[in-house]
Amino acid sequence: MSFPFHIAKRYIFSKKSHHAINIISGISVLGVTVSTAALICILSVFNGFEGMVANLFTAFDPHLKVVPAEGKYIDSSLSPLQAVRSLPEVHAAVDVIEDKALVSSKNGQQMVTVKGVDDHFLEVGEFSDILVGDGVLDLHAVDVNYGVFGVNVLTSLGLTVDFEEPVKVYAPKKGEKINLSNPMNDFRQAELFTPHVAFMVMQSKYDSHYVITSLAFARDLFDKEGEQTALELYLKPDADVGDVRKSVEKELGGSFRVLDRYEQQSDTFKIMEVEKLISYIFLTFILLIASFNVIGSLSMLIIDKRDDIRTLHNLGASNKDISRIFLLEGWLISLSGAFLGLLLGIGLCLIQQQYGVLKFGAAAGSYIVDAYPVQVKVTDVLVVFLTVSVIGLLSVLYPVHHFSKKQLSVRQ
Repeated sequence: MSFPFHIAKRYIFSKKSHHAINIISGISVLGVTVSTAALICILSVFNGFEGMVANLFTAFDPHLKVVPAEGKYIDSSLSPLQAVRSLPEVHAAVDVIEDKALVSSKNGQQMVTVKGVDDHFLEVGEFSDILVGDGVLDLHAVDVNYGVFGVNVLTSLGLTVDFEEPVKVYAPKKGEKINLSNPMNDFRQAELFTPHVAFMVMQSKYDSHYVITSLAFARDLFDKEGEQTALELYLKPDADVGDVRKSVEKELGGSFRVLDRYEQQSDTFKIMEVEKLISYIFLTFILLIASFNVIGSLSMLIIDKRDDIRTLHNLGASNKDISRIFLLEGWLISLSGAFLGLLLGIGLCLIQQQYGVLKFGAAAGSYIVDAYPVQVKVTDVLVVFLTVSVIGLLSVLYPVHHFSKKQLSVRQ
């Protein structure tokens, strides 16, 4: 153990001549402790929400989604797509066409995304888990096309799952200017009936904006015969998503992009990452302010130990050694707060994980989860500890240099 570190360690635990210095040192440690614990808790809550969103992936989110690298539509007859459909790990390969349209009933209207899927979609058994209503999932009959609406879309239209009159669907004809004197001539029109079911994912992105129907209906509505916007792959239970993705990318080459479930929800996760970063930056500023207490404590300690400085100097300690003693003293105060804050923050997160102390609201079941989700990650713990260590060191460099130089100059 080096001489400066040994003396610094003795100073941090020894009694000071003025009791106020002990109080200020305790406040300094407490400030760093609370700031560190807050960083751990906030980052862990964001991790918890991220994990919760990942667990909300449903049949609406295929395991893998193939989209064109450029443009919006792809030719359904391309041989690479046929090869992908035949992969042994694929349980269901669904041709999809998505585009915007206007749906209208006698009670209201709304812009939606019409998602046309082929009959292989009916093989995706998980989709039945998010259906509401007394009917059965069906996409079309002989002369009838069915629409499975998001529950919020039905609410906007003033309908229930058992609506009697068909919902009208309008989509603009491609490449034509709208004739203002008779605009309806420039729209393709169709009707959707109800299979007496709707879907409820409990995500507004889907429940408030999507209508699922047959692929043939969507192609006719958008005038895209033989084309599609994506190929959705639902894998067998024992299939490894990463390995299948590599196989699909090998088959398709560079003309397509293969998206996993996280990339399909990239907007949501990017927003959460930005919010997490902003929270980290704000709490780091609070930690920086808390470190000013360390500066005050250290400054008073240097003044309190001026006799010790003279004694150490007479015993042969260099000015550099004496400065290093107080530098390490200030850093040890920050590190003590860091360790205590990490223990406190991790402890609080474990309690929240186990018991769900902090609730969203008084009414149970009003939210997807009743309590704030938390997940402690080792990387976050390391980042917080490194942040506190660096801020603690930087915050004491100048005051140690200034005050120790002043005290040393007085004693020389």
